[in-house]
Amino acid sequence: MGMDLEYAPAPQRPRLHRRILSETGRRIIETYHYDTPLWRIALTGPWTLFTLAFTIAVMGIPTGLGTAADMILAAGAGTIVMAVAGNLLAVLLSLTGLRIPHLFTGTLLSSMGAVLLILYYADLEIEAALAIAVIAAAAAGLAGLAAGLLRTRRSLTGGLLAAVLVLAPAMLVYGTGGSSASYPPVQTLAADGNVLPAAAADPGQPGSYTYQSFTYGSGQDIHRAEYGGQAGLLSTSVDATEYIKTWPKLRTLFWGFDPGSLPLNARVWMPDGDGPFPLVLMVHGNHMMEDYSEGGYAYLGEQLASRGFIAVSLDENFLNYSAWSGIPDNDFKVRTWMILKHLQQIASFAEQSGTPFYQKVDYDKTALLGHSRGGQAVAMAADAARWFSGDPALAAIKQFHITSVIALAPTDKAIDSKQASLVDVNYLTLQGAHDGDVHDFYGDRQYMRSSYSGNTAAFKSSLYIAGANHSQFNTNWGLYDQALPSGLFLNRADIMDGAEQRQIAKVYVSAFLETTLHGKAEYQQLFRDYRSGAEWLPDTAYYSRFQSGALLTVASYEEDRKKSTVKGGTATAEGLSWNEEKARDRQSNSKPSYGILLERSSGPAQNPGQDEAYYNIKLNGKITGNLAGSGAEGLTFSLANRNSDSDNEGDPEIPSKIALSPDVEVELTDSNETSARLPLDKVMDILPLPQTEFTLSPWLEERMSDGKYGDLSEAVFQTYELPFERFLEEEPALDLDKLTEITFYLQGEDDKIMLDDIGFYEREDQSQGLQ
Repeated sequence: MGMDLEYAPAPQRPRLHRRILSETGRRIIETYHYDTPLWRIALTGPWTLFTLAFTIAVMGIPTGLGTAADMILAAGAGTIVMAVAGNLLAVLLSLTGLRIPHLFTGTLLSSMGAVLLILYYADLEIEAALAIAVIAAAAAGLAGLAAGLLRTRRSLTGGLLAAVLVLAPAMLVYGTGGSSASYPPVQTLAADGNVLPAAAADPGQPGSYTYQSFTYGSGQDIHRAEYGGQAGLLSTSVDATEYIKTWPKLRTLFWGFDPGSLPLNARVWMPDGDGPFPLVLMVHGNHMMEDYSEGGYAYLGEQLASRGFIAVSLDENFLNYSAWSGIPDNDFKVRTWMILKHLQQIASFAEQSGTPFYQKVDYDKTALLGHSRGGQAVAMAADAARWFSGDPALAAIKQFHITSVIALAPTDKAIDSKQASLVDVNYLTLQGAHDGDVHDFYGDRQYMRSSYSGNTAAFKSSLYIAGANHSQFNTNWGLYDQALPSGLFLNRADIMDGAEQRQIAKVYVSAFLETTLHGKAEYQQLFRDYRSGAEWLPDTAYYSRFQSGALLTVASYEEDRKKSTVKGGTATAEGLSWNEEKARDRQSNSKPSYGILLERSSGPAQNPGQDEAYYNIKLNGKITGNLAGSGAEGLTFSLANRNSDSDNEGDPEIPSKIALSPDVEVELTDSNETSARLPLDKVMDILPLPQTEFTLSPWLEERMSDGKYGDLSEAVFQTYELPFERFLEEEPALDLDKLTEITFYLQGEDDKIMLDDIGFYEREDQSQGLQ
């Protein structure tokens, strides 16, 4: 039988997208559900990291509004970015359904991302930036959690966590050997007549002159009153459009001028008295243009003025780098050109009665001092015809005789495919072994390109200083050799105190100018042997090089590529490998001078049956003829300790940052075959070169600034002067007028040295002035 069945449809389920929207809305509404008071207080950790990251970044790219304004802007920007990014990430995290404090987690992740991006754009490779960002975020998160626990009365847990956060960094530093490498006190000379005369006062101390300080400038400077309304003298502006083609409008907006009207601004320290006085121009290098540099050499300006020099520190900040407007093109050349224009301006002042310069300038005694790019610019200015032969400025400064050039940690870049070559100019360069900016000894290159024609009293000298860095030669540049934030990761444990570094500069700069401009020959001994100034210098390791125009050269290794021939004779070697090659810097780039590399191997002997390893030069007749009756007082040569090329790791007798010193003996032989042999360490120890670790870890060093730091050391020469008297003490029968051979013995296994500039020296400083 049939029956009627009534169909009842199933209840209709909500559509899928409505369910998703509903769930999504619910989760978004509950975004902050798990952010309890503890986690809200813990936001102080990520906020602090965000603020610090933005502040440090802005300190590395200053706006020019001042430090206080920059910090306020950074804190405000960091807070706004954190709030936006943190809340957006919190919403996204809420959609995952994870039961975590979304706002705290989102803020923490955004702070980690900010640190990552800032470090990546500060020349850290991505893996290094990520590692540091993760560590920083973890520390910030834990610090915030500790604050939250303490605030919510969970004081025991919070206190323990806070203690761990405070103690962990200290333990890490202690565990990684954060102390500086130790060097012996400055070596001193024995009382054998080679010390400075008692009359030579400490050149690092002020002199007897009182002095006045003033500025000259355009009168229009919108940032610094000393070059604006308070300028002591009004100077002209100069047109550099022939050299500068790229000058952004933002740079014009900041400075108030363009390349067509660059100002001649400078600070002056002038001795009181009738004069005339020698003139010393000082030029800063590249730094953030908003962080003015020229005032950072006031310590030298005051020192020099007190010793009777007119010291002038030039303002070239408008040629420096800015994160907002870059750097002008051709800046090296323009820095040099500005030196010429300042000389031209000073000459004009010196001819105007009523100005402080009137009849005060000694045109025959002019020195140029530069730091970093300024150190290259002063060498270029002393050889200006190489770049500016057609420029009227060159003719205008002909009246100035540039006698001396000083370069503090200079650059050495080819400009228009040319580099400065100084002839018969006194040259001094100082370089820190811990220079994290100009990390190679580029001043050594200019030293090698400085030469002397004939028997002249002019000389060149270099000083390499363990523990000195780049920035501390300028009091305004601070400790960091790289801009923040990357500068934070440089190893500062081995850097000497800034006041000590500047004391070295004062001693050497003053002594050099006293010698070359005032003719005080008693100070030249400091450059021949740094140990003579031990009582004036801070304790660290020094490596100095010296050569004068009076050198009777035996071997400079520049004449050809035949290792068996040298300028003054013929060379042979036994028991070691020997090759003429160029010295190299940390990145294995060649320096512009050849030397002879000697290496003794601990393996099978080079020649079976040979007991000793030596390098011998037989002097030719020209040298022996010139030597007899020449007034030469001893043998001199430059030696680079290359034992640092060897791997001494694992030897408990060798400190981790020090390489072994070679064992070298030197022998002179006369035509009667009488020989006198002298261990080199009886005259001066061969110091190991400092092995510089620029960053906090080798892993980081390889991933920072494109791995620019290279090896831990480079070829750095020390000049040795061995008086004939020391050889006569070993063998009184040696006939110094009939010398025929010079022999260098390597006594230690695996010893490796490089020799250069072998010859005989005269003490011309004892008989004539050095002007």
